[in-house]
Amino acid sequence: MNPEANLLSKIFTPDDLRKLKPEDLTQVSAELREFIIDEVCNNPGHFGASLGVVELTVALHYVFNTPYDKIIWDVGHQAYAHKILTGRRETFSTNRKYKGLSGFPRMAESEYDSFGTGHSSTSISAALGMAVAASSKGENRHVVAVIGDGAMTAGQAFEGLNNAGIGKSDILVILNDNNIAIDANVGALKEYLLDITTSKTYNRFKDKVWKVLGVFGKLGPNARTLASQLEAGAKSTILDRSNLFEGLNFRYFGPIDGHDVLHLTKVLEDLKRIPGPKLLHCITVKGKGFKQAEADQTAFHAPGMFNKKTGEIINKTVANAPLLYQEVFGNTILELAKLNDKIIGITPAMPTGSSLNIMMKEMPERTFDVGIAEQHAVTFSAGLAAQGMIPFCNIYSSFIQRAYDQIIHDVALQNLHVVFCIDRGGLVGADGATHHGFFDMAFMRSIPNMVVSAPMDEIELRNLMFTAQLEKNKFPMSIRYPRGRGIFSEWKKPFTEIAIGKARKITEGNDLAILSVGLPGNTVASVVTRLAIENISIAHFDMRFITPIDAEVLHAVFKKFKHIITVEDGILKGGFGSAVIEFMTDNGYSSDVRRLGIPDYFVEHGSQEELYRECGYDADGIELAIREILVKKQDKDKRQK
Repeated sequence: MNPEANLLSKIFTPDDLRKLKPEDLTQVSAELREFIIDEVCNNPGHFGASLGVVELTVALHYVFNTPYDKIIWDVGHQAYAHKILTGRRETFSTNRKYKGLSGFPRMAESEYDSFGTGHSSTSISAALGMAVAASSKGENRHVVAVIGDGAMTAGQAFEGLNNAGIGKSDILVILNDNNIAIDANVGALKEYLLDITTSKTYNRFKDKVWKVLGVFGKLGPNARTLASQLEAGAKSTILDRSNLFEGLNFRYFGPIDGHDVLHLTKVLEDLKRIPGPKLLHCITVKGKGFKQAEADQTAFHAPGMFNKKTGEIINKTVANAPLLYQEVFGNTILELAKLNDKIIGITPAMPTGSSLNIMMKEMPERTFDVGIAEQHAVTFSAGLAAQGMIPFCNIYSSFIQRAYDQIIHDVALQNLHVVFCIDRGGLVGADGATHHGFFDMAFMRSIPNMVVSAPMDEIELRNLMFTAQLEKNKFPMSIRYPRGRGIFSEWKKPFTEIAIGKARKITEGNDLAILSVGLPGNTVASVVTRLAIENISIAHFDMRFITPIDAEVLHAVFKKFKHIITVEDGILKGGFGSAVIEFMTDNGYSSDVRRLGIPDYFVEHGSQEELYRECGYDADGIELAIREILVKKQDKDKRQK
């Protein structure tokens, strides 16, 4: 396109967008969509969701006076168009890169990012808080929450709707309905929305209602109120049920085409003039405008690099490379389920991401995708366990935080046999602070009755899963494993039981001891092997369990070594290293313990390798810690002589 004719290149803020004529918005939308495709095909990120809201994003910033008016993007997967229109087009090439733009809305990044998001279903609650604050301060400020139909399944979304419906706050909820989250949506709400969107009688009636309401609106508020009441009654009759949202005191409008940017702007202008809580139901297509993304919406949620012309996803995996940890989980749970008919698989809306879809294809009656509902997933698992089943509840580390009370109250307090398979533990990379699995080891180890483990490799993962489902181990257990590939090409070994609370010695040594848990043990092992060439003798223990921790090994280590390093892929405050120091103090030892792990701040985004380096527990960081301790030890020995 001729640069002179390109409108997007002249838009640096929404003020520039609002100077355009309405008929220009179709061109802006096309250019914006093409810009996203050009960028994301080479710099991977969340693709399909952002393509699906291009017209909606343009319409919102055209109609509303952002940043004074507030737009909250639920989850934030879909916020790329928003970022590009709000002053970040020229730096968008740094999206999700180390020290670059965040892949999600972030208040510290831009005044246009009204609220930081990354986890689902928070937008309505946040929008209500902002609307109430505006009212309290006497501000005439519009607040909009954009939430997907997948995110609407979570409990907090309904809590927000329920609370907002009893007030008079001027809040607009836009339901971005594309019938998919990452995987296909599930549950009764999906079926309800499908009824609305596919009812031909209702949609013909709805189109007429829009015209009638426009006429009545010009006649005054009383006439418009009467028309609205007629509309609500007719909706219920045609759909053979009451409208869910109007039952919560939200004025419901729609469904409308979320890709008709001119109609969207007109509707949004109308809704600006209607006070109180409102919900606009927009129908969109995830991946809109890129044929392959529309055809395979799950793969193109975050496809990695792909060929813009052919849509081919560029797979850089080396032949015969080890499987991803989640793939090992997916294959192993199916293998175990064939041996034990009590095993049930559960995930909140991540069957593909967790690889539970492997078992789901072969045993659909024993696998459950419960939607974006982590609290429900945990208590559902507790109910299964209370009746003698063995649920494997698979949740990403950053999402299991959302169900902490249920883990304590419904599972651990009742000592139920639920196995928590915690995926994406530790630093996950480009998704950044909202998705890192910092906290699970620290918060899980504080819960009575809970066994907390972290395998060093995928063979240990298999064996811990096997151990967890044994009849004699009827207690809650968490197994956390990282994002990324395993260590071994030949990972499918015969199952071996691992004694609960028992560590394993990787190497003998005399100069100092390193205690590791989980994935970093592999880095430690490589450093220990390399330093052995210099006759540096290091004892290395893979502790496997944070609780119960191996007291026998720790007694032996503290009796022999005055210098100890702990290494973990989790928060240092209250984590594995803290458990080691607590043991030392409780048992009267006084060694010098140095902890390596995630410091006391929210680590941002970048590659995993860059973030390990930043936090000081990559190979160089571990080696540096060893050498510093040895120099200190040598200096002390010289002084004593």
